Amino acid sequence: MKGVILAGGLATSLRPLTLVTNKHLLPVYNKPMIYYPLEAMTRAGIKDVLLTSSIDHSGDFETLLKSGEEFDLQLFYAIQDNPKGGISEAILLAEDFSKGDKLLVLLGDNIFNADLKTAREMFEKKTKGAMVFGVRMPTESKQYGVIEMDDNGKVLSIEEKPENPKSDIAQTGIYMYDETVFGKIKNLSPSERGELEVTDLNNIYVKEGSATCELIDWWIDAGTSHDELLRANNLVAEKVRAGEL
Repeated sequence: MKGVILAGGLATSLRPLTLVTNKHLLPVYNKPMIYYPLEAMTRAGIKDVLLTSSIDHSGDFETLLKSGEEFDLQLFYAIQDNPKGGISEAILLAEDFSKGDKLLVLLGDNIFNADLKTAREMFEKKTKGAMVFGVRMPTESKQYGVIEMDDNGKVLSIEEKPENPKSDIAQTGIYMYDETVFGKIKNLSPSERGELEVTDLNNIYVKEGSATCELIDWWIDAGTSHDELLRANNLVAEKVRAGEL
């Protein structure tokens, strides 16, 4: 399995912090935000990782991360020409890189301490399908994609920011895909926002009956607002001091 970390976008919600830098290079407690998904890849046992970013800041990532040796990874880089193209469009940049292997995809502004190695090994044994990861958020799930699943972990539906959520499980920015993902992305139509949405991609697998969900204990999307960035700094500081991250 290969890894993909998505670190593009304009991050207009974090301005003026992101006027001259990429949000994934902002500090979260004691290290740059981008370190957290890289460390998650290492914990998962992934060795080859493609990092996607916009052309404005690709050189900054290379200067900071170099070959990835510090993380025991081999890093590769790709440019997303259209920063408004959406998550699925960014995943498409990994088609040649994947060489037919399954993918672990992480959003570069997502922070969590779950060890994905067991889930990765389980997913690699599957012939087809996708695996999404969720976290229970009883009062906040409808701010995200909401995952409905059965007792066996099979995903029944994923709804983006529903008024009446079918569960309290929020979809995180952690995904595993089989090699058919690129053909599925090519058949997507842009949403009203003009993006190729990852929830639309995941729902193709849901309709096929091949999407499963794993739950993790905690997760934070650090790049959505100043408040969430502050919350991420405070939460990570707490977890580091407790030896949990």
